[in-house]
Amino acid sequence: MSEANKMEALIADDFLLQAKNLSHKFDYELFNNINLSLSKKESIAIIGTSGSGKSTLLNILSSLLKPSTGTVVFKSKDMYSLNQNQLLKIRREDFGIIFQAHYLFRGFSAIENLEIATLLSGEDIDKNLLKELNIDYVINQGVGELSGGQQQRLSIARVMTKKPRIIFADEPTGNLDKDTANIVMNTLFKYIKNNDAGLILVTHEHELAMKCDKVYKLQDLVLQEIK
Repeated sequence: MSEANKMEALIADDFLLQAKNLSHKFDYELFNNINLSLSKKESIAIIGTSGSGKSTLLNILSSLLKPSTGTVVFKSKDMYSLNQNQLLKIRREDFGIIFQAHYLFRGFSAIENLEIATLLSGEDIDKNLLKELNIDYVINQGVGELSGGQQQRLSIARVMTKKPRIIFADEPTGNLDKDTANIVMNTLFKYIKNNDAGLILVTHEHELAMKCDKVYKLQDLVLQEIK
């Protein structure tokens, strides 16, 4: 390995994730030349108007969508040079993705949904986490018996149960009242600090975004750091 490549690898190791010169378009251009780095214990919020490309960018960063151009580096490797099995391994072992849709198994109880996650990760269910998210008292109920807010918190608990290195969250407090949203965000912030993990979320809620360590605004094809 050349000295330049060694230096680049060392720099990459300082970050959990790096996005380099990302551009993407469908029938129209969404964004171009985006650069972003996520460090350990760091939270990043991405804000922008509806249709600005926030969720698309999150999908690219979390390996769900290949960018038109550019790279996303994780563990010193360009994720989009990996095959699908390698990407699946990263999503299973290192990434936790909180979707707007909950994707819970509706024929199962809340606790069974968490147990399925533990089968894949080998981690134990954290009862303190369930208490923090205020869902410990409904854990034996069927998913269909839970309110929308309870289902959302259960999906967040399921992601956190697998102990990911990076959590990607698409509007994680979208269906929650302000007090419950604060509980969820404080739980996520506590997790990344205690586990040397990172958090990247997209949200339309400016007040929530400003609680993160860094805030970026996606507008007019450009990602601009505003905090």
